[in-house]
Amino acid sequence: MRKKILFFAALTLAIAAGCKTDFLEEMKSFEKYDDSIFETELQTGWYIDRLYNYYFVNYRNPQQSIVGLYNDNRARMTEEIGGTVTSYTNPTTNLQLASQADGYFGNPVAANVQNNPYTRIRFATFLIQRIDQSGPGLSESFRTAAKGQMYFLRALQYFDLVRVYGGVPLVTTVQQNSGTDETIRQPRATAAECFDLIVSDLDSAALLLPMRWDAANYGRLTAAGALAMKSRVLLTAASPLYNKDWDNSGSQKWQRALDAGLDAETKLSAAGYGLFGSNAKDWAEMTFRADNAFNSEALMVFLLSTTPTSSVGYNNNWENSVRPASYRGGGGIAATKEMLDLFPMADGSRPSVTNYVDTFFFENREPRFYRTFAFSGSKWGIKGNDNKSTWFYRWKANATANNGTFFGNNQVNSPALVRKMSNPAADSVNFAFSGTDIFEYRYAELLLNIAECYAAKGDPNNAAAYIGKVRQRVGIPTANNYGLGTLTTKYAAIEACLYERRIELAYEGKRFWDVHRWMLYDNLQESGNSVQKLGLAPINGTKRTGYYWQSKTFARDPLTPALRNILIDPDAANFTTEIAKLKDVYRTYFTRAPLDQEWDRVNNAPVTILFRPNYYISGLTATVLGNNSYLQQTKGWLDYSGGMGTFDYQQ
Repeated sequence: MRKKILFFAALTLAIAAGCKTDFLEEMKSFEKYDDSIFETELQTGWYIDRLYNYYFVNYRNPQQSIVGLYNDNRARMTEEIGGTVTSYTNPTTNLQLASQADGYFGNPVAANVQNNPYTRIRFATFLIQRIDQSGPGLSESFRTAAKGQMYFLRALQYFDLVRVYGGVPLVTTVQQNSGTDETIRQPRATAAECFDLIVSDLDSAALLLPMRWDAANYGRLTAAGALAMKSRVLLTAASPLYNKDWDNSGSQKWQRALDAGLDAETKLSAAGYGLFGSNAKDWAEMTFRADNAFNSEALMVFLLSTTPTSSVGYNNNWENSVRPASYRGGGGIAATKEMLDLFPMADGSRPSVTNYVDTFFFENREPRFYRTFAFSGSKWGIKGNDNKSTWFYRWKANATANNGTFFGNNQVNSPALVRKMSNPAADSVNFAFSGTDIFEYRYAELLLNIAECYAAKGDPNNAAAYIGKVRQRVGIPTANNYGLGTLTTKYAAIEACLYERRIELAYEGKRFWDVHRWMLYDNLQESGNSVQKLGLAPINGTKRTGYYWQSKTFARDPLTPALRNILIDPDAANFTTEIAKLKDVYRTYFTRAPLDQEWDRVNNAPVTILFRPNYYISGLTATVLGNNSYLQQTKGWLDYSGGMGTFDYQQ
């Protein structure tokens, strides 16, 4: 198997060649930089690959986000995952001090290189500015692609900075690292100014990069990814958090976002990109079926390795996270009741009191449901056992017992687990060393971006048509507009787009950012009352809930092996029959029991989510403000001296 982390493959080659093996150490000091870095393509390649490493070294899980940081904290702030109350959703705290602000900005004043946002920006800018002065050692095509990657990387970094802080200093030239040089002090730019630079960098990347790399370079950033990322960036800029005029269907921000999406769709389609496959089975297998090779769905893909040796490659820890104890996995990610009740029915309509019984959540659901979740009896194979399944239930010693015994030691807070992006051929001995690639940006998201722009511009019909493309691919019937019905208003259309994103992109690290840009935690006047207009309920005040399948009898496992002889495979001819058998087993032997204690707790006390208004845009930390007294603190946060912040990112 080819090494599946490009930047580490290059590092390994550098060491093996014995050529300037101290080069990577030199990148730890700002004083080591001059034009000699770019004398040869080999050495320049080391530089580029090292920067990929700085950006993506921690990206091991599709739920993770934020360049360089890559943790799943934000994914844990929505209905997707229960049990972790983060500092931003904890109702018992009120973060407002500079010392409590998000530390992602880092400390830009340091003697040696630290892998923080402005270091990454500096490295990208240094190559952009200096590579054309390198002499004859680099071909024109190599220089062009090198600069394209740097523009793309710089855009990614500024995008995450603006999502966290609203507006940050824009530095587009290489500066000497100094805390006293007045000439290099840059004030915080507004969000609009940041978005303009990001789009400009993505435009440059799209001009300089290939639409597709050759097989040896698959996984590097492409023009296709830059065009798609421009759509994501401009969609964000048009959303309520950054656009006070979002409710104006004639807003130029929505038009720019729509134009970017349609331009990307046209150019990507011509280059061979598009929705992968034509059914739900293809949808489920897209991340691992054509492993390490071009996939039409993957607009930004990060290649991972099965090696247990970190000096050779990095692994995707998702497989181990989702597999339950009975599979020798990490325990599984229990599906919240909110997610189980969310997915459409088989005809694409939404669950309601007339067509859905939550006790039998597994019955008559749309195709993606059975590829996103595993429940008792579900076929969920492993290497050497394609038909392996497991069960999620418990029995108690007696009626008054405080806890129970779980079948297979699968002690989870739900009768279902997340299984999306799990490889049924994964080796249970090496779940922790999964090589499944992460599709950070899929073609389906681009289509949903376009749908949302049409919706916001007051064109529900085109919005529905683009949602329909996503639904058609997985096999939802065409009747009643793929189950969408008739979207009569722009608000209904926008909400339908956000709903479809919750289904199609579930557990891919996208939900928080949709909640964030639409300000869905509460119905604030500052958001233009987006929650109310879209007909939603605020997330604040809600909680993530689960329950047990619990035996009606006590002291022993209620099921015999014969009763567990159920294999629910959505691709099998007997799928409906097996679902009916599971339903009968539940009716006869189980009841739905509440969790022994609430899932969301702080200091062992139950809580509900509270995301305060000033958390949408973080303040700068006391360290940053102390070293850079010219920077304004964000409104809603206290500055270094305890005064209220004055920086308005929307100004």
